[in-house]
Amino acid sequence: MEIHYEGKVITDCVSVIVVPEKALDEPGYIQTLTDKNDASAKHEFHAMAQMAYFQYQDDELAVAELTGDLYISTLHQRERMSGGLILYRDSDGGFHALAHQGMNTKKLLETAYRFCTRWVRLDI
Repeated sequence: MEIHYEGKVITDCVSVIVVPEKALDEPGYIQTLTDKNDASAKHEFHAMAQMAYFQYQDDELAVAELTGDLYISTLHQRERMSGGLILYRDSDGGFHALAHQGMNTKKLLETAYRFCTRWVRLDI
């Protein structure tokens, strides 16, 4: 998995949550991507979304601001996003957040957290 932004390529993505701007109105647009294909992946996404939401509220999450299009590439697809939020975890366990300038980052994080919470609860 790769994230492309203004000529920069982030290749060390293990898990990614993509929250486009339109997910504020319809959470079905949120995408989760991972290198793992096991049943525990949804729990990892839930933990990522929860951690990001609470860290942001406590001013502990650094969110890099984006001004242009961002591309997420996997083996089978390439998606473009011009407004929204990306949360990703690297292979060392590091956690990163990228958001387009002018977006309501708190609302996007809250939307991701609610989406992942509902997803996990469906199987409990």
